[in-house]
Amino acid sequence: MSTILELREKRAKAWDAAKAFLDSKRGADGMVSAENATVYDKMEADVIALGREVERLERQEALDRELSAPTSQPLAANPGGAAASSGRASAAYKQNFWNALCGKKFVKDSLSIGTDANGGYLVPDEFERTLIEALEEQNIFRQFARIIQTASGDHIIPVVATKGTASWVEEEGEIPASDNTFAQITLGAYKLATLIKVSQELLQDSVFPLESYIANEFARRIGAKEEEAFFVGDGVKKPTSIFAATGGAQVGKTTASATAVTLDEILDLYYSLRSPYRTKAVFITNDTTVKAIRKLKDENGQYLWQPAITASAPDTILGRPIYTSAYVPAIAAGAKTVAFGDFSYYWIADRQGRTFQRLNELYAATGQVGFIATQRVDGKLILPEAVQVLQQAAT
Repeated sequence: MSTILELREKRAKAWDAAKAFLDSKRGADGMVSAENATVYDKMEADVIALGREVERLERQEALDRELSAPTSQPLAANPGGAAASSGRASAAYKQNFWNALCGKKFVKDSLSIGTDANGGYLVPDEFERTLIEALEEQNIFRQFARIIQTASGDHIIPVVATKGTASWVEEEGEIPASDNTFAQITLGAYKLATLIKVSQELLQDSVFPLESYIANEFARRIGAKEEEAFFVGDGVKKPTSIFAATGGAQVGKTTASATAVTLDEILDLYYSLRSPYRTKAVFITNDTTVKAIRKLKDENGQYLWQPAITASAPDTILGRPIYTSAYVPAIAAGAKTVAFGDFSYYWIADRQGRTFQRLNELYAATGQVGFIATQRVDGKLILPEAVQVLQQAAT
C-alpha cells in the first residue's frame, strides 16, 4: 500500500510540474513552441505511465488478497447433517462436474441435478460465483450498472413516462385530472458464447488448474464482448448500448468541432444532466479523449482533470470520477465520445444458469477437447435522461 501511495504522490507532483512547465512556456499568443511541446508531451507520458503502474500494483494487491484467502474451512457441523450443502452447491456436484469436464470417472447421478436441456451441465454454485466476480474485474461497466437475475422469459420493467402535476383552482372549481403515465421496458436474454480448446495432455495433468484457466478465459472473452455491447451495441441480437442512436442516452451537448473538445462544452455536458443525477454521476470516455481533456483549464486557470492521490480512487473532472474504456468511441466526426451520468439506471439482466458443454470428438484428430461456454444477458438504459453524452460535430 505504501508503494502505491508513494507512486500516486509522485504522479501528482509530476502532473503539477508538467502544468507549471506548460504555463511558463506559453508565448504572448498563448502558443507553445514545438520544442517545448515535445518536452511537455514527454512529461505527460510519464504521468500516464505512473498511473498505469499504480493500476497494475492495485490489481496485484487484489490478486494477493484473493490467493492468500483460506482454501478450506474447518467442519463446524456434521457433514451429513441438515447444514450440509445440497444441489449445485454441494461438494459432490462440484467434484463430479470437473471430473466430467476432464474426462475422468464421475458419479453420473450427482450431475443429474444440473443437467441442461441443451446437453451441457449447469456450473456448480461456487464456480458460478467465481465467474461473476471475474466478469466484474474485467468489465468496468458492471461496476456502475444495476445487475438483476432472471430465471426465464422476458423481464418487464414499468417506467413512469410522465408525471402528474398539481394545479391552482378557484374556490369550488373543478380539479383537473393529472395522472402519471407508464411505459414498459423489456429485458430479454441474448445468447453470448465462446469455444475453448484444451489439449488432452493438459486435461490429464492433475497439476493444471483447469477451473482457473476456464474461468479466466470465459471472463476475458465474455467480459470484453459484454462491455463492447453495453457501450456501442445496437440492440440487434445484443444489448442496447449507452451510445445507441435508439434507446441510448440523450445527447447533452454537440461540439463545435469534429476533432476537438473545449472547456465550455464539457461544462455544458455537466449541466445538461439534471442535478439529482449528478450526485452519483461519473464520466466515461476513451483514453485518447482523456488526453485532449487533460489540457483544458477552467476560468481560474485550474486544470479540469485532476489526478487522484488516495489509493484506489479514480481521477476526476469537475469533481466527478472519470473512467476509461477502449470501447467508447474516439474523437471523430459525429462520434459520441463522452458519457456523463448515473449508470445505475442502466440495467443488466443475467439469465441464471451459465452452462459448459464438453466436445469430445470434434477436435480429437488434433489431440484437443473443446468446451463451449454460454450465457444469456441483456442490457438497456431505463431512463435516458439519467445519462448525457457529448457528440462531436458532423463536420
